[in-house]
Amino acid sequence: MTKNRINDIQIDDSGLAAPTPAIEQERKVAIFDLLEDNSFELASRDDQTPPDGPYNLGLAIRDKRLVVDAKTETGDPAAEFHLSLGPFRQVVKDYFAICESYFDAVKKLPPSQIEAIDMARRGIHNEGARVLQERLEGKASIDIDTARRLFTLICVLHWG
Repeated sequence: MTKNRINDIQIDDSGLAAPTPAIEQERKVAIFDLLEDNSFELASRDDQTPPDGPYNLGLAIRDKRLVVDAKTETGDPAAEFHLSLGPFRQVVKDYFAICESYFDAVKKLPPSQIEAIDMARRGIHNEGARVLQERLEGKASIDIDTARRLFTLICVLHWG
């Protein structure tokens, strides 16, 4: 067990519309995959060394901002970040649009066209992960797979 990881994740979706079955499934898969394999390291800030992980992470949207709340395994505060949703808006919108196209394509298009749409979907997903890594710069370091899974959870929160 490494200290630079997320051990548990809680999504605060209070005040949001109930998720559709498809969105709920995306959330479950992202959480499962995230907890199986992730990398999350808090950065030192103001010459303060952060407490050791693993971390219990909370994600929420409050006052139109993404709140990332990291606690130690014992529940002690480790760090809290409030990130503007602005940099995520377009990529989240694009991601949902391409996912809708993908789900429609699976029903009626040949595999070659489905594959092309899926490649575009993965590209947009990677872009969202990159934006998240940039927004967390100086606060926390995450690898690309962790960023992709967290981006999925941000989409679930952002668009419910």
